[in-house]
Amino acid sequence: MQPQLTALSYRPDAVLDYFTPLAGQPWAMLLHSGNSSHPDSRYDIMVAAPAVTLVTRDGVTEICRGDDREYRHDDPFALVQQALAAASMTDLPNASLPFLGGALGYFGYDLARGIETLPALAQQDVPLPEMAVGIYRWAVIADHHRHTVTLVSYDDPAPLLSRLTAVPPPTSAPFHLLGPWRANMSRAEYGEKFRQVQQHLLAGDCYQVCLAQRFSAPCDGDEWPAFRHLLAHNRAPFSAFIRLGDQAVMSLSPERFLRLRTGEIQTRPIKGTLPRLADADADRQQATRLAASAKDQAENLMIVDLLRNDIGRVAQPGSVRVPSLFAIETFTAVHHMVSTITATLAADRTPCDLLRACFPGGSITGAPKVRAMEIIERLEPQRRSAWCGSIGYVSCGGTMDTNIAIRTLLVADQHIHCPVGGGLIADSDEEAEYQETLAKAASLLPLLEQLHA
Repeated sequence: MQPQLTALSYRPDAVLDYFTPLAGQPWAMLLHSGNSSHPDSRYDIMVAAPAVTLVTRDGVTEICRGDDREYRHDDPFALVQQALAAASMTDLPNASLPFLGGALGYFGYDLARGIETLPALAQQDVPLPEMAVGIYRWAVIADHHRHTVTLVSYDDPAPLLSRLTAVPPPTSAPFHLLGPWRANMSRAEYGEKFRQVQQHLLAGDCYQVCLAQRFSAPCDGDEWPAFRHLLAHNRAPFSAFIRLGDQAVMSLSPERFLRLRTGEIQTRPIKGTLPRLADADADRQQATRLAASAKDQAENLMIVDLLRNDIGRVAQPGSVRVPSLFAIETFTAVHHMVSTITATLAADRTPCDLLRACFPGGSITGAPKVRAMEIIERLEPQRRSAWCGSIGYVSCGGTMDTNIAIRTLLVADQHIHCPVGGGLIADSDEEAEYQETLAKAASLLPLLEQLHA
């Protein structure tokens, strides 16, 4: 079955406005391009009311189709691909839209425990599932390059249009913090963990480890207006809002993980960060300083090599390329060093094969990946949950785009969590690395402190 396409009037915030009446519904999800000048800031995609949901906890995936439920111990990535194939949705030839119905949701960092053998040491204190993916038969998509908004639907679009133009329900209590942010480690504890990483590096166990700390605060109120507030100030091209009952994931990610389009793969790892400066000349010098940093180039190149290897598992032999190394991209709060790797997916491989082969993204683990994840498990007090996993879509026609879920806040049990980290290598400076984590948090935490009941 092919979808119906219904043109809606374009305005830059159209998808945000259409999403607002649905934002409180479980399984309402939004992928947002940040309304920025970044070259990847093109599409906004919103969905709700999935036909099928797949939720993985402790290695068991619950698949719901209406009132029918089944529980599977199979690989979650394969189950998503199977559910997509069973949905009987057909791509439109020559369609310019990236998503024509299909799978959309998040793949949490802890899905890695089903891919690699890792110790189970960190506390599991955030009750979000390891994976939450819906199979959606409709979507609203804004294309900010063509200035179009399109409703994609496999069913009668009239009821959907009524829902999208409904008066938003009365807003619940505004989002607000109920107490101060608290880190899950002191400055001294961070230093001790930094030195343990250095011992591993000097011993040759690995050559990069991404170490994170986490800030948490009690909270209450509706997360959706809070997300819009964060989005307006961060303008990140791979942003996302995911509603799961009384839980939410709010991502302001600047980083693409994997894009697949007509069989062509692209990944754009970020490694290397310096904060923006208020003075324009000093800020330009800061970007130049990052571009010339041998330490950041080395850190970036390690992850480029790791991703080349990961992608090579499922790519056509000889197709992996690195068209761009060490480019500097400037965002609202920070400058980042970004590289680009491309390849062609092998004909016998699926989008979810690609996602699994590269999961989790090397830019948030370190290298070699498995050893780095073992060290992370021993040093970080709590599991990462959805943070540092991946949020995105796999369209019915095989197109895929996903982020690395950094700058991502997790809300559950009336607490909000904001992990931040960075890659450590042998010549990393402890204080500089600690300050880098604070610079990343500074783009999010103070903004939420501004919100009041």
